[in-house]
Amino acid sequence: MEFVVFATLPGLVILLVVIAFGDQLLRATGRGKRRGQVSATGFEQLHATFSAGKQNELKERQSALLMKDDEEDGAPPHRSTVDLDGGRAVVRLPRAPKTS
Repeated sequence: MEFVVFATLPGLVILLVVIAFGDQLLRATGRGKRRGQVSATGFEQLHATFSAGKQNELKERQSALLMKDDEEDGAPPHRSTVDLDGGRAVVRLPRAPKTS
């Protein structure tokens, strides 16, 4: 019956504060090996519940993690080359259209 209070909004906030305290206590004692914090994720989800902008930010962050990032995406195709070993760069500009 005590866990019913955590189903309410104030109970959820209390639970998140207790988890945040536990996270910091584990880090202070050196037992916390994780890089991220559980409480930070919980607070972000709570914030997203009340803010549409935060929901969009979390969705954008998730989609950016899933997208492939290629190094060649920003380079112009087959016009410019860079030889790092030789210290030489060749830049070929596109031809201007002829006006009559």
